[in-house]
Amino acid sequence: MYAEHYATREQSRLSITEYLAYYTTERLHSSLEYVSPSEFERRWRAGNQRNEEPAS
Repeated sequence: MYAEHYATREQSRLSITEYLAYYTTERLHSSLEYVSPSEFERRWRAGNQRNEEPAS
């Protein structure tokens, strides 16, 4: 993206939006145990919701 030159702002917005969608939903991150950031967050939230349930 750094070497890209866009003719319009709309082209740049579309390119950036597509990259961010890829980065957060598809790209695997070694620091997150090789899952995408969105999957890591989904698992984290699921684990925290179970911890927040009141004890019976």
